[in-house]
Amino acid sequence: MSGDEVRGAGGGTGDGARGGREAQLKHTGLRHGWTTGACATAATTAAYTALLTGDFPDPVTITLPKGQTPAFALAAEELTGDSAMAGIVKDAGDDPDVTHGALVRATVRLLPAGSGVVFRAGPGVGTITRPGLPLAVGEPAVNPVPRQMMRDHVAEVAARHGGTGDVEITVSVDHGEEIARSTWNPRLGILGGLSILGTTGIVVPYSCSAWIDSIRRGVDVARAAGRTHVAGCTGSTSERTVVAEYALPEDALLDMGDFAGAVLKYVRRHPVDRLTICGGFAKLSKLAAGHLDLHSARSQVDKGFLADLARRGGADEALATEVAQANTGLAALQLCAAAGVPLGDLVATAARDEALSVLRGAPVAVDVICVDRAGTVVGRSAVA
Repeated sequence: MSGDEVRGAGGGTGDGARGGREAQLKHTGLRHGWTTGACATAATTAAYTALLTGDFPDPVTITLPKGQTPAFALAAEELTGDSAMAGIVKDAGDDPDVTHGALVRATVRLLPAGSGVVFRAGPGVGTITRPGLPLAVGEPAVNPVPRQMMRDHVAEVAARHGGTGDVEITVSVDHGEEIARSTWNPRLGILGGLSILGTTGIVVPYSCSAWIDSIRRGVDVARAAGRTHVAGCTGSTSERTVVAEYALPEDALLDMGDFAGAVLKYVRRHPVDRLTICGGFAKLSKLAAGHLDLHSARSQVDKGFLADLARRGGADEALATEVAQANTGLAALQLCAAAGVPLGDLVATAARDEALSVLRGAPVAVDVICVDRAGTVVGRSAVA
């Protein structure tokens, strides 16, 4: 796993009084860290500040999407003419993240007024070469949320110091191409290095036993609070979707992460009236195919399975073949959407049926919602 697959600041119940994601993290007792996206944002902020003022802020403070304001020490800095470079060493906390200790650099160069913010891939950062990812082919592998974080901080620095906000940001990672060989990037067609990732800026440490135990405590707290409807979410994006759909309170939210089986088996023994499972389309396609551990090291998206589902949804053989050969689950979903085949609903329904089989007749109604990276619902099942 890459620790940049952030699940948010969430966890079990250290004092038994609260549930939800925040308490779940406290229960694990593990130290969180920062994503490559947060490090690149901090480096960008420091470099652009130096361009406009002549001085690098050290430490440099940024604001994360959920309002946290961490400060980062600079590990490298250089100011030359119309460009500046700052570097941050990534601290992944207690997560076994392959990018822990990597030096993330941002070089900021002034552009003519009206140019906006332009992103480039420097050494050690990959480039997108295949469709099916949230960025276009040819783009640097700097994901959408980190891009927005960098844009926001550039705008803030410009407003504070009289800049125009028109800059080129080149993100690089020392030894990133070598590190990327230990990730899925080459197989996904992200070539030349790592991706700059993160949806909250925070890396939640990964411990199987601690995380599963925190899921159980989350269910206990929800039941003690009289909650009849709980939701198991794979990450912060799916959590926001569930809250928007059902207005569930914090103590009804279970930070499931990759452990769908842990939620289902515990709820089987400790039932609630209704369980909603919400997560990314690709992860939930694994559950639909019978995998209870959704971690990328232990289960993969089965494109052949998706092709079979597409056939059931009316896909002809040509489309089914394209789905089976798709680069990613998202690419398969896009192919089916273009042809009017409801692959998202088919995956959600198959995932719900798998969940019901694990529940073994426990008195729990289940529904499943699939989302894309932006949190848009791309598939849902009926409640059964």
